[in-house]
Amino acid sequence: MSANKLHVRKGDRVLVLSGKDKGRKAKVITAYPRKNKVLVEGVNMVKKHARPTQKVPQGGIRETEAPIYACKVMVICPSCQKPTRLARRELSGGKKVRACKKCGEIIDK
Repeated sequence: MSANKLHVRKGDRVLVLSGKDKGRKAKVITAYPRKNKVLVEGVNMVKKHARPTQKVPQGGIRETEAPIYACKVMVICPSCQKPTRLARRELSGGKKVRACKKCGEIIDK
């Protein structure tokens, strides 16, 4: 299975487009290109049952984030603070970067 190229990267601020957390703005913790999913801070919280271990002697139920599909989030431009689609720009050195479609500012610094 080959890895897909995601429009979202670790550290991006995103807007959640659908689901129970629709409209929430948060930061991407991890990207999973092979699964086409991202882990977003405080979004899609699930309860996990943990058995007692030496590290966590009390065990119990803990809440953690679960990955969501990358197509359900939209990048927020750091300069204009608006959710936007991304444009691909090529710099003079041949390096390709992501840019905001609304203000034209380069997102990858």
